[in-house]
Order: sequence, then structure tokens, then C-alpha cells
Amino acid sequence: MSAPATDARTAHAEGVQRLLESYRAVPESASIRLAKPTSNLFRSRTRADGAGLDTSGLTDVIAVDPEARTADVAGMCTYEDLVDATLRYGLTPLVVPQLKTITLGGAVTGLGIESTSFRNGLPHESVLELDILTGAGDVLTTSPGEHADLLRAFPNSYGTLGYSVRLRIELEPVKPFVALTHLRFHSLTDLMATMDRIVESGTLHDVPVDYLDGVVFSADESYLCVGVQTAASGPVSDYTGQRIYYRSIRHDQGAEHDRLSIHDYLWRWDTDWFWCSEAFGAQHPLVRRLWPRRLRRSSSYAKLMRWERRFDVGDRLEKLKGRPPRERVIQDVEVPIERCAEFLEWFLGNVPIEPIWLCPLRLRDDEGWPLYPLRPNRTYVNVGFWSTVPVGATEGETNRRIERKVGELDGHKSLYSDAYYSREEFDELYGGDTYRAVKSKYDPDSRLLDLYAKAVQRR
Repeated sequence: MSAPATDARTAHAEGVQRLLESYRAVPESASIRLAKPTSNLFRSRTRADGAGLDTSGLTDVIAVDPEARTADVAGMCTYEDLVDATLRYGLTPLVVPQLKTITLGGAVTGLGIESTSFRNGLPHESVLELDILTGAGDVLTTSPGEHADLLRAFPNSYGTLGYSVRLRIELEPVKPFVALTHLRFHSLTDLMATMDRIVESGTLHDVPVDYLDGVVFSADESYLCVGVQTAASGPVSDYTGQRIYYRSIRHDQGAEHDRLSIHDYLWRWDTDWFWCSEAFGAQHPLVRRLWPRRLRRSSSYAKLMRWERRFDVGDRLEKLKGRPPRERVIQDVEVPIERCAEFLEWFLGNVPIEPIWLCPLRLRDDEGWPLYPLRPNRTYVNVGFWSTVPVGATEGETNRRIERKVGELDGHKSLYSDAYYSREEFDELYGGDTYRAVKSKYDPDSRLLDLYAKAVQRR
């Protein structure tokens, strides 16, 4: 390997030992959990009691092999650190989720997606080998030929079947820049038809497409953002300062063009947490000038959001204004592309949230993944929407309506945020029989939480 690995492997081995020691120190009557200072989950949950597992030695890139185009990575390594390590060799992971603090292990067990997913699938599909700490306290190396049942059930298990300790993943070569074309649409049907053609052909106007996502501002204003890697030098835009990326997409007609460095393209959404930084005033020109550039990132806004939730600041302000509390609608759903325009039209007519993010995906794997059973050889569109609406007559009313609509359209909902399914619905949607079989085999004493308890029930 060209990348120095000896010291990193020694440090990782020591980190695994500390992890195991912390596991053994947890009383048998207590549940196992990770000690994590941050999280990219948005479920309602109570504070966990007791000490969590020591993951302090599981945060680094262990080694990069530029010839084999692989990386060995600790489970708690963030994509920010992973990309910094691989870009030195002109390589990146096959899918780089949008936010810097998402960990590789988190993206694999909790699903991740980005604008390469129309050609590269989901992050777990590029995992060649995965070491998992199981609920039984064993560190098992899983691969398609070894403990394959655990490996295939791991995606969408959210730490209830075990925790990622080390992952070996595929990498792909990238060029220094991304040339962007932002296509404006006045019809959601036209937008989806064009997206479908690009996904099927892999091209736009006979030019191979490397990246593809989109934004809906309203029923008659939506965009596809088409990215093509290039080595050609030239001026690039910077959206880490006063300029804001999602606003740069908008124009009146046809197509507009832009260029970013590959690094800035990968993190184009992180600076403003897509568009959610507006809730904290960070997009106001004066506030933005005063807001330190190093704090213009998703992790900063996430800390502010946790503080707001802890003290119910938003609901208190709404009460002072004589308005009802707000329901959080922070969701990503996957809808078959042929039904996506229908879903968007329903959503825009029933849920007062915009903009909306779109990201097409197709699984690389022909077998499918049992805990998130998308169909192989079928195109889905991830639809992301993240805001609040006035509370309804019942708890989670808007989220429940969205769940029902997604189900009607043969779609699926990610489980990183609040969910309201019955146990029977949940088992049908998320591979309940497979999950229980794998759970009983690798966590026979239920030291880890049950997936339904973690994803739906309040803890």
C-alpha cells in the first residue's frame, strides 16, 4: 500500500481493545450503546443513562490503497476525514453523503445517499468487508462469503445488530473539478421524464453524467443539477462565504452553468445544511458576515437545533405569538420514479414545506437488501424535506399522512427521524422476519435495542 498504515493499524487495534473492554464493563442487565457526542439522527428520544462504549480509537482512516482503489476505515470516521484522506490520491468513496460529520459506519447501518447514487447505489453496496461488534460482544469480520447474513441485514439496522468497527470500501477516481448544469423546469412531469432519461442512459446530450440531483421550489419551478467531472482548469465558484449554493441554482429559463472544485462540490450542501441555516438567521447578509466561516457548517446548526429542542425555544416563541406549537417534519423517502411527480404534487398541495431535495438512485446489487427492500433494477427518487408545520389534532399528524402516501406509492421511508408505524406495518416494510432471525443469532440476549423500539417507540 502506498499510504502509511502500520501506525494507524496499531492505533486501530488498540481502539478495538478499548471498545471491547468498555463492552465487558457494562452490566449484563444494562443495554449497550455508543458514547457519541454528536448524532445525525432526528428521532425524539430520552437521554440515555450510564456510560456508553468507548469509540475514541475508531475515528480514523486506517489505510488507503490507491492501486486497489480501496480504503480501510474505522467505523466512527467522518466522511470529512475520509474524503480528505482519499482526495490526496485523486479518489473518493463511491457515495459521499452530503454532511461532513456523517460517519462511514453510520451511513452503512443507517443508509446514506448522494448525487452519485443513480450510478453507484447506496454506501453499503461498496463495502467489501466489515468488522462488526455484535450484541454478543464478538467482533466478527463479515463479507459476502463470511457471516453474509449479518452483512446483508446490517444496512438499515441502526446499530441494533451491532456496530461497525472497520470497513473496507471501494473507491473511484475523480477529476479536480465538477462542471455543473442547472436545468430549469416548469413542470414536475417534465423534470421526472428528463431525470429518468439521464438515469437510464447515464448521459445528457451524449455527455456522460457523473452527478445528478435536483431541487423543487414549487410546482412550476424545479431544477436538475447535472455534474460532469473535468480536469480543465478555470474559475470556480465559492459558496462557503457570502454566496449560498441553493440560491445559485435558480434562474428563469433553460440552463445555467457553474464550476466547483471536487472538494467544494462534495460539500456544497454542508455549508448551509442544504437551506436549513436560514432558520438560524445565517443567510441574512449582515448575520452571515458576522458568522465565523469555520462555523458555517451543518454540525454548528445541528448543535443549535439540539439546544433549541432541549429548551423548547421554538414552541415558546410560537406561544408568545399566539400560535400553536410546531411538528417537526424531517424526512427522506424513496418513491419509484414513475410515481414521484404524483407524490410531489400531493406533497406541495398538502404540506407547507419547500424547497424539496431530489436524488435518484438505483441499487447496484441484484439481490436487494432485506431491511430496506428496494427493488433491484428499478429507479427510485429520494425526496428530502426538513422543516416544521403547525401541529395537528393528533401526534405526528403530518408525518403519519406522509407515511401513508409513501406506502400507497410503493415507496419507503428512512428511519433516521420520527416514525409512527404499527409493529405489523413496520415488520412488513422493513424485513421483520429476516431481522428477527439475524438478531437472535448475533444478539441472543438482546443487549442491543430492538429496531422497532429504536426507530418508532419513544425511549
